[in-house]
Amino acid sequence: MKKYQRLTVCAGAILALSATAANAKDDAASWPNKPVRLIVPFPAGGSTDVVARLIAERLGQKLGQQFVVDNRPGAAGNIGTDQVAKAVPDGYTITLTTSGPLANNKYLYKSMPYDPAKDLTPIVLVGEIPLVVVSTDKTPAKDLKEFIALAKAAPGKYSVGNPGNGTIGHLAYELLRHATKTDLLAVPYKGDTPAMTDLMGGSIQAIVAPITAFIPQIQAGKMNGLAVTSKKRFPGTPNVPTAVEQGFDVEASVWFAVAGPAGMPRAIVEKLNREINIVLDSPEGRAKLEQFGAVVGGGTPEQLDSLMKVESAKWKRVIEEANIRLD
Repeated sequence: MKKYQRLTVCAGAILALSATAANAKDDAASWPNKPVRLIVPFPAGGSTDVVARLIAERLGQKLGQQFVVDNRPGAAGNIGTDQVAKAVPDGYTITLTTSGPLANNKYLYKSMPYDPAKDLTPIVLVGEIPLVVVSTDKTPAKDLKEFIALAKAAPGKYSVGNPGNGTIGHLAYELLRHATKTDLLAVPYKGDTPAMTDLMGGSIQAIVAPITAFIPQIQAGKMNGLAVTSKKRFPGTPNVPTAVEQGFDVEASVWFAVAGPAGMPRAIVEKLNREINIVLDSPEGRAKLEQFGAVVGGGTPEQLDSLMKVESAKWKRVIEEANIRLD
């Protein structure tokens, strides 16, 4: 009798699991059956917002429901990303955010409202923008190797600008300084434009920042690209060597990705991943990303999860060694 009861319980459990799996498949098949909120934790008009609107438009056309872009800027992307982390994990609230809220910010802020590793579901990498080290003819260096040699010969006399404290440009500067063991002076600015003005005027000798704003200057010969911080040379500036090929272990990029709340149904994650990959692989998708100096991403949720972990560990070390804080 007891054996029969155990068999009955086991059979009931199997049926329950089968029903749950079937319901999950049904949910994914019918998803979305209402508008989806796509939170962008940065102001309208920026590169993340523009790419998000393209993806939202294409997903809406393909899946038959509106994907509404909702800009929720503040705290370096933490405010909007936190809203996603705390949302119901049903696939109707997702985000297109950047490497800051997904990997770096948890070490820059003493108090974070969410933990990206625990509270978010990785969906797909959208793209990566490499950083560049630039100078002008006022500094007699044709590449990063020569610039570092000049700086080593005059410790503390070479100033390197970045777009602001805690930005990826600042973090990459610290990575460069550590990797080259060079006594450089960091000069933070409020964005690229004032840094570029001071570089052209000779107040600083170089800038480390995302390559987007510097592509026209390099192509026109107004600035010298000393190195890009990607694994491979950037297609828009093919004559600028990587830092790695010059012997420096410096890789850094600002990347952006789609994520949702923790606990999202796997079938919905896979559906979103598949459809966004199609958008990224389209001529329009590639052109839009390249417009901002981005290398097209794509791939699986697992690959994005791995990237988040690797980047988080790398920047944790840099941030703690340089004692960088934003609050």
